[in-house]
Amino acid sequence: MAALPGGSVQGWSTKQVARWLKEQGFCDYVELLCTRHRLDGASLLSLTEYDLRSPPLELKVLGDIKRLMIALRKLQRQNGARSQDIGSNPGSWSGLNGHIVADGGHITASGGGDWLCNGGDCRLREGVGTVTVLRDEQGHAYSNGKFKHLGRLDPEYWKTVLSLVYVISVFGFTSFVMVLVHERVPDMQTYPPLPDIFLDSVPRIPWAFAMAEACGLVLCYILLLVLLLHKHRSILFRRLCSLMGTVFLLRCVTMFVTSLSVPGQHLQCSGKMYGDTWVKLKRALEIWSGFGMSLTGVHTCGDYMFSGHTVVLTMLNFFVTEYTPRNWNIIHTMSWVLNLFGIFFILAAHEHYSIDVFIAFYITTRLFLYYHTLANTRAYQHSRRARIWFPLFSFFECNVNGTVPNEYCWPLSQPAFMKNLIG
Repeated sequence: MAALPGGSVQGWSTKQVARWLKEQGFCDYVELLCTRHRLDGASLLSLTEYDLRSPPLELKVLGDIKRLMIALRKLQRQNGARSQDIGSNPGSWSGLNGHIVADGGHITASGGGDWLCNGGDCRLREGVGTVTVLRDEQGHAYSNGKFKHLGRLDPEYWKTVLSLVYVISVFGFTSFVMVLVHERVPDMQTYPPLPDIFLDSVPRIPWAFAMAEACGLVLCYILLLVLLLHKHRSILFRRLCSLMGTVFLLRCVTMFVTSLSVPGQHLQCSGKMYGDTWVKLKRALEIWSGFGMSLTGVHTCGDYMFSGHTVVLTMLNFFVTEYTPRNWNIIHTMSWVLNLFGIFFILAAHEHYSIDVFIAFYITTRLFLYYHTLANTRAYQHSRRARIWFPLFSFFECNVNGTVPNEYCWPLSQPAFMKNLIG
């Protein structure tokens, strides 16, 4: 290893840090780290792999990230005695008897050796003495060598139950609104189908709507499997209920305020008067219990702006692709194919106008991305704007700090043969 620049590393200037980077073979990053972000010695010692991967640095080359972290660990070990006061990053803790720098599952203790972590436990590999942690943004280390990770995501099952109540209530309200809009559906003789480029160009396929619902069922089964095996299934299910309920609540407004004419003569829709409120509630219960699907014998009219089937298909697709590893290309491709084919079948069946499908896809995707951008960016979690425009967000996400990792585990107790294989 080349000789380090003179003086204490903690007191290095940006020029000395630039010299160290060049000596380690990272000339390409001198401009980014030293010129643009003014990295000095103190900030260099507190640098973590999370800092390198995340904004504003966002290094893209994995090999460079790993090699830079190896060089930083050596530098942190050599200067551990002078870095006790550096604890500004989420992965470092200062202690009475030493300094700990955590990076993933590896912890460097300047007081005497390395700590190796597996889940929530950390043990000293070599060296003697104990470390008492004073600062613990992500965890707490006890003097007996155990490490308790306080940054672990709390499932908060009671919030998940509330989200389930919320989405069930919204579905029930949506069913009642569908009964009301059915009574107001425009007369087919007076108001013929509106001009639509796709519907006017593609002949109707009678069995297409059933195929669209079949695509939705397959996507639903895939997501249920993901939820079952995902370590943070409670948070995922809570987010699914929150988003699905919010989109369908918005759909209640759009289909109630404006009644579009029936998109196809095959529907044979006419305004129905269900009589008193109890009859309407009974019909709403039939729609709710049948999930509004034609496969369960439910047929509705008037609920055209926007497509509820497209909402479900798109939301399921986005949850499957978001909460599975990036290299699961087959699952992601299958999910998108089911989503797009489901949308095509909805239009091919002439059950919705093209604008219904487009608006449903756009609103669902934007709401999903908006929600997850806020959830993954802790700086905006408790903003006033989020509380006003997305009131459920702050309540459901207040204790979820950062991105939910895609970690999987057995939902129940681990089978004995799996324990033997793992050792």
